[in-house]
Amino acid sequence: MVDISVLSAIKYETMHEKNLEVPMRDGTILRANVTRPAAEGRFPVLLERTPYDKEGGSENTIGSPQFYAARGYAVVIQDVRGRFASDGDFYPFRDDGAGTNRDGYDTIEWAATQPWSDGNVGTIGGSYSGATQYRNALSRPPHLGAMFIRESSADYYQEWVYRGGAFELGFNMGWARGVTYSNLPHLATGAEHDRRKGILERAAEEQDDWYARLPLFPNPVLEGLSDWYNDWLAHPNDGPYWWQFNIQNGHDQIEAPMYHLGGWFDIFLGGTLKHYVGLKRRARTAKARGSQKLIIGPWVHGPANIDNQFAGEFDFGPDAAVKLNELRLPWFDYHLKGIDSGIMDDPPVRIFVMGSNQWRTEADWPLPDTRYTPYYLRAGATGSINSLNDATLSAEPPDSAENPDSYLYDPDNPVPSKGGNTLSIPNGVYDQREVEAKCLTYTSAPLEKALEVTGPVTAVLYGMSSARDTDWVVRLTDVHPDGYSRLLCDGILRARYRDSFQRPRRLRPGSVYRFDIDMWATSNTFLPGHRIRVTVTSSCFPRFDRNLNTGGPIHKEAVGQEAINTIFHDQMRASHIVLPVIRR
Repeated sequence: MVDISVLSAIKYETMHEKNLEVPMRDGTILRANVTRPAAEGRFPVLLERTPYDKEGGSENTIGSPQFYAARGYAVVIQDVRGRFASDGDFYPFRDDGAGTNRDGYDTIEWAATQPWSDGNVGTIGGSYSGATQYRNALSRPPHLGAMFIRESSADYYQEWVYRGGAFELGFNMGWARGVTYSNLPHLATGAEHDRRKGILERAAEEQDDWYARLPLFPNPVLEGLSDWYNDWLAHPNDGPYWWQFNIQNGHDQIEAPMYHLGGWFDIFLGGTLKHYVGLKRRARTAKARGSQKLIIGPWVHGPANIDNQFAGEFDFGPDAAVKLNELRLPWFDYHLKGIDSGIMDDPPVRIFVMGSNQWRTEADWPLPDTRYTPYYLRAGATGSINSLNDATLSAEPPDSAENPDSYLYDPDNPVPSKGGNTLSIPNGVYDQREVEAKCLTYTSAPLEKALEVTGPVTAVLYGMSSARDTDWVVRLTDVHPDGYSRLLCDGILRARYRDSFQRPRRLRPGSVYRFDIDMWATSNTFLPGHRIRVTVTSSCFPRFDRNLNTGGPIHKEAVGQEAINTIFHDQMRASHIVLPVIRR
């Protein structure tokens, strides 16, 4: 239990220094702002490395520099290479980690030797600033004492750029355009700067149109400015291009204590969970393996959303809101100041259980007493798929033949996305009924007693398509007695990647295949009277790019075709969802 009486209290007036030059090993100069106590002495350092402008990035939006400096920390916020005041060229993820340039390593070692530093350095930030932390951990700077990472990826192929082989179109197109626009002073000058600025501004105004334009590759707005975006589109398969950025494969090289923070509706939830589980099991030292902590709340992406009881349109109650700076203080007081704050005595995992809307601590993740329980997609009383609730979801497997369910997927008329684990477009919890009317739905009977589902969720579909490739999208929702269908988690799989994300294989039209869809995770108590619903479709646009169903080169085609997609749920091909049931 954290002892708040021993935590660092407000003690100092503060001072602020701007654009301190930090030399990198290749001679490139990066620049940082420092907020620290206006007093003699040496203090532990908290470092954020951000692409979003050190003058107003994520840590500034929640007042972190002033909060920690007043309590005896020096807070360094640095523009990463090629962004804002820092020199060099920006290429996402490239110049951290253990590659040729180790910007995070060099910055930490610089911070440790400054006259106002006591040599103990911790790192803060999330999203891209979380990426700089995780990648930096691979290089093991000697003075790195602890990290607190808010929402970031372990595998940039699977949790930033693609998911299940589908391109995260809504997030990445908006993010790349915004990053490029803010980076124009680095990328163009004079008349060319003004010309490209106008193009990017028009693209922002026409964003919905740009989502629909085909082919996706190459994107002409970003060519010659942010060619890394077209590099992403040019590499739809996992492989060496993506492995250079993969952190998950290097967990056995990491030895830093880490506190991982994620949200059930955060775009990087999958990475947050992979990092905790991977480092708990594989970190380089026993001390590091025992110094991992995890908190997951009902949040969407962003530091301001941690102190918020809403995710999308849904209110999870006042207990859902957490003050991030106060949450981190015991962690850094313990690891950087040597204060016995009690933080390491608490159980390592803290989760918010939706439905009951309560916080709970756990000994590990996934929960050791999880019962992975299949719930089967079943035919309804009429066998029709035209009515939302005709098809059923049951804990009982089919014991005989049941007619399969088929639907038309037209890439020119995709099912729209509505919320979920995304960014740059509306995210979080929204009523799914409007979307579900365009999908297959399988709904349980009203529950007689509460059912808790906490942990990883997967779906197993036995499916067939008339096309050489298609997508499968599966959602899990909690249907309230009034009909509100509250999104919990979802997943997508591009059919050609059913066996391997490195070696895609097209479908044989008319053949039945097994498809395993990773839906990441959730924690929810289905209350009495509520129902469990599974939704199946083949598009979620513009969150994900549309599968054109041709089996041709991804992102390089301009014309698609319709597909008839079929889901089987008979005795031999029992499509189902696997729910992590907790019974205590």
